[in-house]
Amino acid sequence: MEKKITVLPGDGIGPEVVASAVRVLQVIGKRFNHTFHLGYATIGGAAIDQHNNPLPDETIDMCENSDAILLGAVGGPKWDQNPPELRPEKGLLRIRKHFDLFANLRPVKAFPSLLDASPLKREVAENVDLMIVRELTGGVYFGEPRMRTENGAIDTTVYSKAEVERIVENAFELARLRGGKLCSVDKANVLETSRLWREVVEEKKKDYPDVRVEHNLVDSVAMKLITNPGHYDVVVTENMFGDILSDEASVITGSLGVLPSASIRGDNFGLYEPVHGSAPEIAGQGVANPAATILSVAMMLQYSFGLKEEAAEIERAVSAVFDDGYFTADLARDGGRTLSTNEWTDKVINEIDTSFVSESIMTTYI
Repeated sequence: MEKKITVLPGDGIGPEVVASAVRVLQVIGKRFNHTFHLGYATIGGAAIDQHNNPLPDETIDMCENSDAILLGAVGGPKWDQNPPELRPEKGLLRIRKHFDLFANLRPVKAFPSLLDASPLKREVAENVDLMIVRELTGGVYFGEPRMRTENGAIDTTVYSKAEVERIVENAFELARLRGGKLCSVDKANVLETSRLWREVVEEKKKDYPDVRVEHNLVDSVAMKLITNPGHYDVVVTENMFGDILSDEASVITGSLGVLPSASIRGDNFGLYEPVHGSAPEIAGQGVANPAATILSVAMMLQYSFGLKEEAAEIERAVSAVFDDGYFTADLARDGGRTLSTNEWTDKVINEIDTSFVSESIMTTYI
């Protein structure tokens, strides 16, 4: 297989964790006989510094001629005083909207070897394996009018029925492939958009009789994600609720540094990025955790390219390195060894290489 990937390192620790993820991708390509053609472009603060634009036309053009996008992170205090149109986050919002990346997938899976890093009790956090499906191109982040008035401010939440239908269908399909449970999150006791959301879910569930559906208010889910996260399989919700709940769910794993994400559209073209931010305070120190970006590559292989075995190999290698007691500084603990970004990436690559050598020996023996 040959695929073109646009790489957007971004700001802060973005270039460091992306470099690690690219190394792993290249190893996977070699081991499974795939060719990944990489092109590099700018977004966010780096793009503002170079082009006075958080999402330059050159970046859009390269992405349009690619099969997927790998992104590091954007933002930092350097650009906090910029006007709204020259903020790094504007580039991220624009690229999502431009490519109609309406479905944001955020898996939250507890690694057994990291449970001690979770603020939740072990018996609460263990065996958690859920997927938050967030609508990404509608809602209050994109609604108009949006303005400041003399005595206040206005933000508008807008959803069309078609926008709700497509994200709900995506969530049903994922639930069918996973545990067969779907929780739809809204605020239907207050918001008209949420009442529309609930109506659409009720309509669509007729087409998925094998999926169990429940409706929960967002405040109830916010509580239950902490007290009983194992209850959930697939959670689907609108843009702002999904943003908040997925960040809340990150504490289950003990670190944002291990959470990947995918933002995809109907033809499986997608943008893949870690959930964590740019962490400018540690940029350039070689201590950033690349696990989330490496796992985002695994999501790219699975969801955009259909390479499930390759994706599973990356996930297995990451988990094995944690199980062997190797961590980056954010996950440092008694009895474990703290490695730099590159050293930890070396361990993941070695795990993949060792796996293939073992399979080769076994095949020869048989």
